[in-house]
Amino acid sequence: MKIITVVGARPQFVKAAVVSRELKKHAAVTELIIHTGQHHDANMSDVFFDEMDIPKPAFHLGIHGLGHGAMTGQMLEGIERILVDEKPDLVLVYGDTNSTLAGALAASKLLIQVAHVEAGLRSFNMAMPEEQNRILTDRLSSMLFCPTQTAIDNLTKEGYPFANNKLILSGDVMQDAAMYYAEYSEEKSTVFKSLNLQDFVLCTLHRAENTNDLHRLQSIINALEKINTERQVVLPLHPRTQKIMKDAGMNTSLTIIDPVGYFDMLELLKHCKLVMTDSGGLQKEAFFFQKFCITLRDETEWVELVKGGYNLLAGADEEKILSAYTSALSANCDFNVDLYGGGKAATRIVNELIL
Repeated sequence: MKIITVVGARPQFVKAAVVSRELKKHAAVTELIIHTGQHHDANMSDVFFDEMDIPKPAFHLGIHGLGHGAMTGQMLEGIERILVDEKPDLVLVYGDTNSTLAGALAASKLLIQVAHVEAGLRSFNMAMPEEQNRILTDRLSSMLFCPTQTAIDNLTKEGYPFANNKLILSGDVMQDAAMYYAEYSEEKSTVFKSLNLQDFVLCTLHRAENTNDLHRLQSIINALEKINTERQVVLPLHPRTQKIMKDAGMNTSLTIIDPVGYFDMLELLKHCKLVMTDSGGLQKEAFFFQKFCITLRDETEWVELVKGGYNLLAGADEEKILSAYTSALSANCDFNVDLYGGGKAATRIVNELIL
């Protein structure tokens, strides 16, 4: 059996790595990885792949820095060419990026089965490119690996399964990855060597809805500044957002650092007081490491975290963020519940793929 995996960003590689390790246990399976290059990341050198024990891509398309249409179109063309040459039995895609949609669409046009890991997630916000990508990818997929029962319920409400696809409650591969790499992160992380961190809040801020909207961005920064007066706020921030803040005259006393690698992020998660983020993945990783999370968005795909009281939606409103912070300090959450498969998602996915 030949499987081609399409990925385009560092988090996707981390997720794909735990599935690839399971696939390697089966001698009859060959996996080839296409890296679209969607998220051009200088940290993704050979050292990155070696340290994280991630299979190196067989193909690298080098497509990045384009608008959605041009990027997705060029990916579609490049992936299709590889699929025609390699003739895989199945194409495996992850998440909700342009790479995800391009891989699914290229395979579907060639009548190759598509398996979608992280299927069924919905924010119900069609202004998000990710929402568009995940909905279209689900519709093109033969096997839909859902991380939660909520994801299964979403697809069922939309009329799934159809005649040509199957819904599988697999659990979440991000938990597999977090559990696996957490064993090595202290040894490989360097983040604490240069920072004097003790009692701190970990914050990330990257979504365009927050960073491109100066009103939202200023409101979030105002709230963080007030929190920072009593507890240090550490903010790994992309240079582009740093420039936006500088150009807008947003001076800050926050501990701003450059974006960190996966091992560093795991160590920050382990040691922080709580998490504040507009990232989808970090909301779950906060839960994995038993940290309360405040989400700087108006909605989330991970509704079970909100329902369970592990996550508060605060959007970009300064007062809501401060109120959520106060609530978080007194929150008493029971993290000993299995919401995401207990770290066995990769095994379940591979068992289904090789049936």
